[in-house]
Amino acid sequence: MTTAPLSGRKAQAARNDELILSAARAVFTADPGAPIAAVAERAGVGISALYRRYPSKEALLQKLCGDGLKLYIAVTEKAMDDQGDPWEAFAGYMRGIVDADTNSLTIRLAGTFQPTEELYRDAARSSDLAVQAHARAVEAGVLRPDVTVADIALLFEQLASIKLGDEERTTQLRHRYLALVLDALRVPQGHRPLPGPPPEDRELQARWTP
Repeated sequence: MTTAPLSGRKAQAARNDELILSAARAVFTADPGAPIAAVAERAGVGISALYRRYPSKEALLQKLCGDGLKLYIAVTEKAMDDQGDPWEAFAGYMRGIVDADTNSLTIRLAGTFQPTEELYRDAARSSDLAVQAHARAVEAGVLRPDVTVADIALLFEQLASIKLGDEERTTQLRHRYLALVLDALRVPQGHRPLPGPPPEDRELQARWTP
């Protein structure tokens, strides 16, 4: 089944929406306190065109994080469908999330807006999938058992914080350090216990309360 092409007006609206969301991500991950007018300026669209699509900054932030959650879910579901080597499936999940860069939104936007019910549902789904991916790797004996789901979440955030040079250089460096992280996560012949307790879910979730 083929999808009918969008009419000229609808196609332009779709392009504007893509420009707005790309600009919003760049603007708000750089400065969560930036005004919505900065998004319109970066996107090259009129402020009225932006407000027709997103009536407030809050709505725009909700859309950004909603899209991020859906991308996280899609990447993790794909990894969970991989029935091959358990370690490669887990490593593929890690690489996919780093490439998706959804954690940049968490780092900068947590607590800056009120999540919707849909966001809470998608967050619960993404959390459940993260638990499943972690449990499968531990049960297969490929992921060190003293690493928790919350540990993995904060490792993603640490990798997302790496920004140097242009987008291509940033991607190269994130994958360089991800390779080191993966070596540390894989069950070795013998390893030292990790110092200190792991982060708790309540500590991570509390950041989303404005």
